[in-house]
Amino acid sequence: MEQKVAIQGIKGSYHHGVAQSYFGTDVQVDECMSFRELVASLELEESTDAVMAIENSIAGSILPNYAYIDEHDLNIQGEYYQPIHHCLMALGGQAIHEIEEVYSHPMALLQCKEFFKKHPHIKLVEDADTAAVAKRIKDREIKKVAAIAGATAATIYDLEILAANIQTNQTNSTRFFILNKKESEIYQENEINKASLKFITDHKRGSLATVLNVMSDCKLNLTKIQSMPVVNDPWRYSFFVDVTFEAYEDYQKALSVLKIMALELKVLGEYKNQKS
Repeated sequence: MEQKVAIQGIKGSYHHGVAQSYFGTDVQVDECMSFRELVASLELEESTDAVMAIENSIAGSILPNYAYIDEHDLNIQGEYYQPIHHCLMALGGQAIHEIEEVYSHPMALLQCKEFFKKHPHIKLVEDADTAAVAKRIKDREIKKVAAIAGATAATIYDLEILAANIQTNQTNSTRFFILNKKESEIYQENEINKASLKFITDHKRGSLATVLNVMSDCKLNLTKIQSMPVVNDPWRYSFFVDVTFEAYEDYQKALSVLKIMALELKVLGEYKNQKS
């Protein structure tokens, strides 16, 4: 199958931008209006790879996406950190005081909440995708309504940027996972220096601390830990972690010990640390 990348949203969205940066500007994309559709695209082999946002430096983790990756046995083949520069855009010839409603993805709205405190007359409305709102405004010639999206969407859909860089934090960044259904061989073992794991510990005092100590003893650096409830097992939690390491042998040693200690251990992906 020819390479095709599933993205959440349409052309001009941040997911589309990441797909172009990671796979090349001429990459073919499958536009999905939800993360559920994105996962289905991979499972039905409508796409070979996927780009999925996993966390934002302001809004935090996108918890449902951890569940999608785990439950559907998706493989993390890489990561990409994308600086986010939100713009307020609308049909030309309008000023901000004329805008009555702003539509965008919930995460985008959350990341720009401080900006809209200065414009209390504007109603904020959640929508499926940043770029899709921009396209709808253009296609239907909707006035008094604006979108929050990246500058590329304004160019593609011929909208006027009323305000640029409206995100609360000017260093706002989103981390994306690059996914597929099979373990890839993109990197040699000596290039792999990061992994994403899921584990469940025994439900007794010190279990989590013991696992974390093993990682430390094996020279793994814990860069993220996220807990999620285990379905149908009240008050038990699974832990999703990212670890970095200098030697692949240290990582393998840690895995061999964790397989014995943890009630469940799953490797979600091994890849190259983009920030290294």
